[in-house]
Amino acid sequence: MQSKQIQWFPGHMAKTKRLIKESLPLVDFVIEILDARIPYSSHNPDIEKLSENKPRIILLNKASLASPSVNRQWKTYYKKINTDCIFTDCNTGEGFGEIMPAINTLLADKLVRYSEKGMSGKALKALVVGIPNSGKSTFINRMAGSVKAKAENRPGVTKDKQWVQTKHGLYLLDTPGVLWPKFDDRSVGECLAITGAIRDGVLDVEEIACLLIAMLRKIAPDIFCQRYKISNENISEKYSDYDILTEIGKKRGFLIGGGEINTERTALMLLDEFRNGKIGRISLEFPG
Repeated sequence: MQSKQIQWFPGHMAKTKRLIKESLPLVDFVIEILDARIPYSSHNPDIEKLSENKPRIILLNKASLASPSVNRQWKTYYKKINTDCIFTDCNTGEGFGEIMPAINTLLADKLVRYSEKGMSGKALKALVVGIPNSGKSTFINRMAGSVKAKAENRPGVTKDKQWVQTKHGLYLLDTPGVLWPKFDDRSVGECLAITGAIRDGVLDVEEIACLLIAMLRKIAPDIFCQRYKISNENISEKYSDYDILTEIGKKRGFLIGGGEINTERTALMLLDEFRNGKIGRISLEFPG
């Protein structure tokens, strides 16, 4: 996958960046949602620039899919750089009890000014930003206590900005997910493809699956072998990532005419199982 040379929907991304820039004067702070499995790759540096001087809270979402020990490492990392982060899971509700206290701390000075002006209880407004498929809409729906924003487990569902009132007296402004036009770091594009931030139809799914296999055989070989009932010998260096993909397809019985392995079906299954945590709690990136 030649990440350095591929451009991802530059017209759509330019529109989203314009929406974010236009919306900033309307909000008190920014909530940036990252994927806990890939905090580095899911952080779009453009968002940091666009946010200007607005206070910002980082939510490391999908925390229940990431390694608990690596989550703790990231928590330590963000603390060292004086950035508050909260690990959340929009499906289980993990971390949601920490969000409003963190917001009240972040905006303590503004809340005091509101109180002094007799505006105590005035609703705060936040802009919710993140890459596609990071869980922005699902986060908003949980904060609202009902389905307000359209949410699906695939990128590109939110098409425009929309205000949502939450049960906490907080207004959230949802925006489309924004990727940068090109990736200078090839590994960023690979991680985004593996986790589903880039539509599978844009890239070759077998190639993405092989990228995932290359990571799993290094990061979590025992979990990987156990899930797909393959031996450690099968993931030794003498076998390619495609060889392993074929072996998994064989184990799962994904056959087509003539006994040939359906590697495309195998690749889709592998990516789906990783994205839904069926292989195990696995992080693809580590601090530093």
